[in-house]
Amino acid sequence: MSLPEIDAVVFDVLGTLVDEPAGIRAGIRALDPSPDDGEVEQLLSLWQQHIEREQRLVLDGVRPYVASDLLDREAARLVADAAGADDPTAVAALALSGRRLPPWPDTVAGLARLAERFPLIGLSNASRTALLGLNAHAGLRWHQALSAEDARTYKPDPAVYQLAVTVSGRPPERLLMVAAHAWDLRGAQRLGLRTAYVARPVGDPPTASDRFDLHVEDLADLADQLGDA
Repeated sequence: MSLPEIDAVVFDVLGTLVDEPAGIRAGIRALDPSPDDGEVEQLLSLWQQHIEREQRLVLDGVRPYVASDLLDREAARLVADAAGADDPTAVAALALSGRRLPPWPDTVAGLARLAERFPLIGLSNASRTALLGLNAHAGLRWHQALSAEDARTYKPDPAVYQLAVTVSGRPPERLLMVAAHAWDLRGAQRLGLRTAYVARPVGDPPTASDRFDLHVEDLADLADQLGDA
């Protein structure tokens, strides 16, 4: 699909640029007692379900907005209780595991390549503090990193994508939102942003009814396709 001229590229972070489940798994394995592999996957699912459910309650207006740090602490406590871990230090460390997420193999080089041509904006549901930590840990390169905390809601609320539009000073159709989650791209589309789906093992793949501007295998492929746009 042919793209119009793009003035800036906006990236989702969790799952798109960093392997979020891998980082949480590492935190779970560090608990004492250390869970076996099967238990790790069950505990990871418990963590993910809590975060997804509580963010949805915020989006639905059922729960007042709280930053992702609090949701991570809640999830860590649930996981620790389920694992039979009661060391407060270990639980606190688990709550911070979302700031120690490994980048995908193509992420750092891909961002560097794209940054030569476009302003890059990170747009994450992670809090400002968490975003700072995970950006530093994963070596992510940005010209601007934006947290949903500034909108006091979570993606896919349009107010979060509006942060990128406002910061860029450009109309939404001149921004390209890149994500491994189809739900995230649909949210960006509703505000008028262009969209690029990047395939990741932990993402939310498009459905047959989704119509995104680009589908890419990784960030190198994205840079190649934008180079031809």
